Amino acid sequence: MSGRPLIGVSTYLEPKVSWGVWQLPAALLPAGYPRLVQAAGGIAAMLPPDDPSYAESVVARLDGVVVAGGPDVEPGRYGAVREERTGPPAPERDAWELALIEAALASGTPLLGICRGMQLMNVALGGTLIQHMDGHAETVGVFGTHPVKPVPGTLYASIVPDASTDVPAYHHQAVDRLGRGLVVSAYAEDGTVEAVELPHPAWALGVQWHPEMGEDTRVMAALVRAAS
Repeated sequence: MSGRPLIGVSTYLEPKVSWGVWQLPAALLPAGYPRLVQAAGGIAAMLPPDDPSYAESVVARLDGVVVAGGPDVEPGRYGAVREERTGPPAPERDAWELALIEAALASGTPLLGICRGMQLMNVALGGTLIQHMDGHAETVGVFGTHPVKPVPGTLYASIVPDASTDVPAYHHQAVDRLGRGLVVSAYAEDGTVEAVELPHPAWALGVQWHPEMGEDTRVMAALVRAAS
C-alpha cells in the first residue's frame, strides 16, 4: 500500500440502521465510494460527522477529500426559506462537510464533491441552490442515467474529453447562483449545471452525478493523481 494516497470520504449519519441482529445509529457509506477510491488507486478513509473545529487538522492528515452525496442542504445555509419538497435537515453533516470543504480549499488539498458534495461546495463559496427540479430522479430509490457535456478548456473536460458521457444520477436539487470563483465545467442537455470547478492551480471539482454507481473511474482517478 506504500505510496497510495489517503482519500477521506464524508459519511452519512443515520439514527437507525439494520444489519444482522442489530438496529442501531450508524455512520455509514455506500460501498461504491470506497470501491471507487480503491479502483482509482487510493486508500479510502471514512470521515463521519465531527466537531467542525477539527476539520483543519483532519484534512492536514489526508491527501485528498471527497464529500459524498446524501440529504438536501439546509436552505438557511444559503439564505433561503425551506420549500415544501426540500428534504429534512442534516445539521451535523452540513456543519462538518462545510468545514472540510473550507479546510481543503484553504490548504490546497485536492477536493471532489459528489452530488450533495458539489452543492455544498457551491454553498461554501456563497452560491445558492434550486430546491426542487424534475427529471433527474425518475424513480424513487433507483439511479437513472443521462448525458452530460463538458465545457471545453475546463479541468473536467481534460479528464473526460468525450463530447457527451452518460452518467448515473439521482437528485432533485441543483446549482442556481454560482459561488465565488467557480466555473461551470459540464451541463446536462436541459441546461442543468452538472459540474463545477475552481480554476488552476486549485484542484477542486464537483460533479452532480454519482460516479460511485458506475464503471467510469476517470474522475476519481484524476483526484487520486492530484493527491499523489
